Formats: sequence, C-alpha cells, structure tokens
Amino acid sequence: MTSSNTKSPVPMGVTEAAEGQARPSSAPRKRGRLKVRAWQVILLLAWFGLWQWTSSAGILDPVLSKSPEQSWNYITTAAESGELWSNTKATMTAVLLAWVLAGIAGVIAGLALGLLPTTERVLTPYLEAINSMPRIALAPLFIVAFGIGLWAKVALAATLVFFIVMSGARAGVRSADTEWLRLSAVLGANSFQLFTKIFVPVATPAIFASLRLGLIYSLLGVVGSELISAENGLGQLIANYSNIFQMEAVYAILILLALIAVILNQLMGAIEARLLSWQPPEER
Repeated sequence: MTSSNTKSPVPMGVTEAAEGQARPSSAPRKRGRLKVRAWQVILLLAWFGLWQWTSSAGILDPVLSKSPEQSWNYITTAAESGELWSNTKATMTAVLLAWVLAGIAGVIAGLALGLLPTTERVLTPYLEAINSMPRIALAPLFIVAFGIGLWAKVALAATLVFFIVMSGARAGVRSADTEWLRLSAVLGANSFQLFTKIFVPVATPAIFASLRLGLIYSLLGVVGSELISAENGLGQLIANYSNIFQMEAVYAILILLALIAVILNQLMGAIEARLLSWQPPEER
C-alpha cells in the first residue's frame, strides 16, 4: 500500500524554470545602466559641441571665447612641463588631509552629540553659529595663523568637512529605532552593546553619505583657499592665469577639477556600496 505522504518527483526542467523565474534577471538592469551611460556621453558631446560653436561663432568676448582645442593644448603643455601634476598633487594632498582629519573628528563629535542629548542641547547654538560663518571669510585668518602653505588650505577645508560629517553622524544616531532600544534593554544589553550593535550599524549609512559629500566639499574648500593665497595648487593656477587673461588655461583647470570631483564621488560610491553590501539595495 502506497503512503499518501509520498511526494511525486518534480521534473528537473520544471524546477530550473521555476528557479529562473524566482531569480530577478540582471539583463534589464544592465540595459538601464548602458542607457544612462549613453545619455551621459551624448550630453557631454553636446556640451563640447556647444562650447566649440560659441567659440567659433564669436558670440562671447574674445577674451572669454576660447575653444576646447586651446584648452587641450594647455593641458598637454602643462602636463609635459610638470606644472599640472605638481599642482594637482599639492591640491589633492590638502584635500585628503582635511577630509581624513575632519572626518574622524566629525564622526566622533556627531556620535557623542547623538548619544548625549543634554550636551547637544547646550552646544547646538554655538555649533550653529560657527557653522553659519562664511568659510571664505576665515581664509585670511588661517593664512595669518599657518602661512600660505599646506596647513592653511587644510584648515579651511576641514571647517567645511567637520560640520557635514558631524551632522550626518548625529542624524544617524538619532535614527535608531526606539523599539529596538527598548527590546535591547529588556534583554539586558549594556551601554557598550547598545553602541556597537545598534547605534553604530544604524548610523553607518548616514556617516558614509556625509563622508562622501564631505570629500567634495574638501576639494571646494582647498581650491577656495588656493584662490585667495597659496604657494601652489590648482586654485592658485586659476588665479594666476585669470590675472593674465589666459582663459583657455582656466577652462582646462576647471574641467580637470570637475573630473577629479566625479572620480572622487564615484570612488566613494563604490567603497560605500562594498562596505554596506549587507543593506538592501534600495536602502543604499
């Protein structure tokens, strides 16, 4: 007598077909990425075409009307002479130093303020007052204090990065679910366990987002400081070439800065996606 609980075998082809339907296909996503990249290339080519047309048509003032070819000639000449690389190195050294130092300080301060609400209420008016100050107005102060070398640029950029990262870390800690905290307290979790198991994982996405934004603002702060006064750097090159109306060089350096910003943003995005791979894709 055959038992009624005996299961009939499922054909292998049917099983594989069902599994294939259960797994989301990556083809639509790949096509979507290719479409986005194609439109990006089209927009870039259109922008260069518009630039070339305005230059050749003489629409702008002759001082401003420089062609892409002229800017490219400057890049090749400056690269061969070493001017471009030495100044790019000086700028990026200050950018990374400001980002690392201010990022570490901002994370620590943000986590502390998020975990100490009374201290946060006391310090918030002063932090908001300092953060509201125009950073470019502080540049002369930093130049007097540190000279026109590396650390004046680092100091100005760090004031931007610190508040961005601090705000992100503080907001991340505040986003911890109160139900999780109550459940953890009921289960007997101590303060260290709450910090490492709940607050840090919850705050990590916000911290990474603020660090990503802070890296771009670090570049802006360093270049802004170099525009005012510096020994070297891409901002100093822009100031020098603007003074002698060599605008093709200015355009070329601005494009280089935009390219650096895109690379930094994409790099941070890749690192963030790798380190936060435990999150659902829609939350990254």
